[in-house]
Amino acid sequence: MADLRYREALYHGFQALKARPLTTNLFIEIVRLIKQTELDVRAIPGTALKNEAGEVVYTPPVGEAVIRDKLGNLEQFIHADDGIDPLVKMAVMHYQFEAIHPFADGNGRTGRIMNLLYLVEKGLLDIPVLFLSRYIIANRAAYYEGLRRVTEAQDWENWILFMLRAIESTAQQTHDQVQRIRALMESVRARVQTEAPAIYSKDLIEVIFRHPYKKIQCVVDAGIAKRQTASTYLQHLAGLGILREQKHGREKYYINEALFNELAG
Repeated sequence: MADLRYREALYHGFQALKARPLTTNLFIEIVRLIKQTELDVRAIPGTALKNEAGEVVYTPPVGEAVIRDKLGNLEQFIHADDGIDPLVKMAVMHYQFEAIHPFADGNGRTGRIMNLLYLVEKGLLDIPVLFLSRYIIANRAAYYEGLRRVTEAQDWENWILFMLRAIESTAQQTHDQVQRIRALMESVRARVQTEAPAIYSKDLIEVIFRHPYKKIQCVVDAGIAKRQTASTYLQHLAGLGILREQKHGREKYYINEALFNELAG
């Protein structure tokens, strides 16, 4: 459920960028979707970040007015025409957001979504496809150590290098995964064209690879066939073992397990 809320918040932010830039209001909208509650900028004092031993390692700014002022400063930095490389700037603004720690909860996920939206805003990504969270979570200790070292010793170099490695590693993993999915899609296309030429179409193959599961209505909405014929197509693909039919209540779903396993792996 948490992953679903993260994707919903990311999609909302991506759509919002088409009409407006990254702002405090958008950060608030994102954290509310993540936490499914009406969170706002912290107004109550007492927030402190603790380590696993329960020791306070960082106390973020206190007071709504102070926090909003710092978020305003962050907005100015994000949109300033200062010639800083966007990847370096992303690393700096991510630290700044996490140091402000504007919400009572959900700051980490909001900050990671902000990273991707900034790269989209700067034209470095067409869609927010890089899953930077995976690298950060896998290297959690180094991530928090990097944040701490900037706070305590102004060690920006190692922090920026950490974030650049995160982007490099995630970009390579994403590229490799896309290539595997394309190869999988081509193998299915060739198989259906050979074994089920009567139902084959390039559009049908593309539809079953847009998401790891499909309903009959998805094929209808794609304009490929009417409902009865669309049902026949999906059942035929299930008969070939390309999809797996699963019933949930009154609805039938057709699972592309090979795609699902690739995305989940």
